[in-house]
Amino acid sequence: MSQETFALDAARRDDQGKGASRRLRREGRIPAIVYGGDEAPQSVTILHNEILKHLEHEAFYSHVLELNIDGKTSKVILRDLHRHPYKPLIMHADFQRVSANQSLRVTVPLHFLNKETSVGAKAGGIVNVILSEIEVDCTANKLPEFIEVDMKDLDIGGSIHLSQIKMPAGVRIHALMLGEDHDVGVVAIHAPKVDKSAEAESEE
Repeated sequence: MSQETFALDAARRDDQGKGASRRLRREGRIPAIVYGGDEAPQSVTILHNEILKHLEHEAFYSHVLELNIDGKTSKVILRDLHRHPYKPLIMHADFQRVSANQSLRVTVPLHFLNKETSVGAKAGGIVNVILSEIEVDCTANKLPEFIEVDMKDLDIGGSIHLSQIKMPAGVRIHALMLGEDHDVGVVAIHAPKVDKSAEAESEE
């Protein structure tokens, strides 16, 4: 897995209110909040284009980030992102301070290996991805950017459930901690649909 480091520069924000937020956005910056740890919540601003550039990387959403606030660097994770309802604009961001051994619950993406070359796919089966991400519990220093699900041996009619995913050491799937009835499927391969009209014609 990639150990890419994401760093963001931020500046302390003293002015509050909708008017101040609108002014920031006109200047190409967005308001954000940093909270957690032993420090009080802190309002900051971030360059809109800089965070937009980072958001192109899937790992940015499930990665411990370095947030540099006026020369002081904090380890944080992105907790929430407010987007404009129809424009490609970020309106506000929430960051949580973390320490290496702090326990976290974070949503991470699933990467499906051998999806097109699995036994079932090569036999003409239809791959149905049920979950594209899962919640995991782990410490910040063990937070994975993604979890791999190997579909190599999955045949038509088969499925892979949460309990069958091989997890990195120290990382647990949150749903499985709630009981066996939460062991849902994440991907399945269905038999190809039969064209009834073509089938009828061939019988005739």
